[in-house]
Parts: sequence; C-alpha cells; structure tokens
Amino acid sequence: MRRFAASLAFTLLVAGCGEAPTATPKPTAAEGPATTPGQPSDVTLKAADGARVFARYYPAEHPKALLLLFHQAGSSKDEYAPIAPSLVADGYSALAVDARAGGDLFGPNQTVQALGKSADYAAARQDLQAAIDWAQDKKLPIFLWGSSYSSALVFPLAAANKGKIAGVLAFSPNEYLGDADPVKTAAGQIDVPVFITAANDAEELDGAQAIASRMAADRTTFYKPRAGVHGASTLREDRNPKGWRANFAAVEAWLKKVVS
Repeated sequence: MRRFAASLAFTLLVAGCGEAPTATPKPTAAEGPATTPGQPSDVTLKAADGARVFARYYPAEHPKALLLLFHQAGSSKDEYAPIAPSLVADGYSALAVDARAGGDLFGPNQTVQALGKSADYAAARQDLQAAIDWAQDKKLPIFLWGSSYSSALVFPLAAANKGKIAGVLAFSPNEYLGDADPVKTAAGQIDVPVFITAANDAEELDGAQAIASRMAADRTTFYKPRAGVHGASTLREDRNPKGWRANFAAVEAWLKKVVS
C-alpha cells in the first residue's frame, strides 16, 4: 500500500488550519420562479425518461461559475443546505439536485417521493445529466460536484460532456457503478481540473487514490484531510466538527485557483 501511495504523481494536499467563510444561513427547460441573487429558489428539471427532477438553485449576485451539487446515497439536496450559502458568498452559483437514488437523510428527497421509491445509482445518471443540460443556459463555467455514489457518476458524465464541463469535485469516489472499473476508465478520459478527497479511512482513501491515479498529474489535486468523513458531509459542521472548516478552506483554495 505504501508503494502504491508513493507512486501517485498527482498533487497531494494535507489539511491545514485555513478558515472557511462563515456560512450564510436535450430534455427540457426548467420550471421555477425568477431568482433573486442570494435567495434560493426551487427548480424542476425533466430527465430523459420524462421524470421530474427537483432541485434548489442558489444564485450568486455576480457568479464566477455554476456548481452542480449532487448528493450521496440515502440523501437529498438538503445535504448542501449549510454548504451552498457559503459557496454563494464566495461568488459561485449552485444547483443542489434531488437525484432518484436517494432518501431523507438530511431532508425529503422530492424526486424519490414523486417516483414512489429510490432507484439504483446508474439510473440517477439521467437526473444529473438533466442538471447539466439546464446549466447550459447560464453561460457560466460548470463544475460537477459529487458526494459518494454521485462522485462516481461525475466522472462518466464529465467524459460524456466534454467541452461543457470546466472541472470536477469528487468527495469519496469509488467504483460504485459495477464491474470493469467504469469510474477509473472515465477518469482517464477527462481533461479538466479535478479535486478529489475522501474520509480518513484506509479503504476509502485507496479507492479515491486509484481513481486519481488515472488522470493527468497536472490537473489532479488529491486532498487528504486531517479530519474527514464520508462524502460532502466532510464540509458540514454537524457531521465533521473537527475538520469541516479546514476542508472547506481547501475547496475554496482549489476553486479560486481553477476558476478564471
């Protein structure tokens, strides 16, 4: 294992003591009200199979980029309720999506509720694609942000949407999509900046590092936190009281570096 870790050529960051800003609490066109900068609004997308996909849009006043926020298994768009406002304060608009593979871990998943049950991970890909299609009209650099299973999906999505995606953030990615290493294969096909991190767990770190090793070293940042938990929850104070602030600061620094 030590030999494998030492052979990785991508950028490796270790958590420091940086401060994160204080959080301020083609298928279709989207349905939803007009938005006011800083005020979240509900948006409805339509997936390729016609299913309604529910989301929440957090618009920044002068956005530098648009972050598409995808949740972990058993979760919903509310995974990002304490995270998205801080991203908006930093100048990034965000769309948090209820994918059909989810649940009520942080709040109700309206897409799952509308369909009557949660689907498998692969089926959720069309919901994430609907968000990418919706985002095109915003005329902003688009970043895919995945948490756990959705951090696996963002790699094939980025590969399938070349020219539309400016970067990828993957929180606890692994081969969640079946045999034949589809995530690693897709990772080797993308040519945009990527930020990867994982919890302080040997198996989780190994899985994330294996994916990172398939990408160009000069475009890949692997962040190893001093205190981290699974998925994007690593940025939530209630889930990661010892590490969320430093981990959020690492995300901010990466975004500042890659967003022109």
